[in-house]
Amino acid sequence: MENVIYNELRRRRCNVDIGVVPVNEKNSTGVYSRKQLEVDFVANKGSKQYYIQSAFMIPDEAKREQELRPLRTIDDSFKKIIITTHAPAPLYDHHGVLTMSIFDFLLNPESLDL
Repeated sequence: MENVIYNELRRRRCNVDIGVVPVNEKNSTGVYSRKQLEVDFVANKGSKQYYIQSAFMIPDEAKREQELRPLRTIDDSFKKIIITTHAPAPLYDHHGVLTMSIFDFLLNPESLDL
């Protein structure tokens, strides 16, 4: 699915990179460690930027949290999107992250700007 998303972003004339978000976490002993979270795609088109996570399925809240975590740690106002196969309709959550199905993404050329 990631290859399909990448090819569609390139077809839409976006410059596409992989994003890495550094995070400082405290473990159970109270020691901080530095980790890197990955954002599947950072797509740039003109002055617009999109952070996109690809998840084939999000069966439970733990998987949803895994996909949301890198997006919530990014401190800018660019659009954050999760693309999955099982989203009923494009929907914004309370974090401002848009979740949409791969079909909505592919069939609507304006889907990134919903």
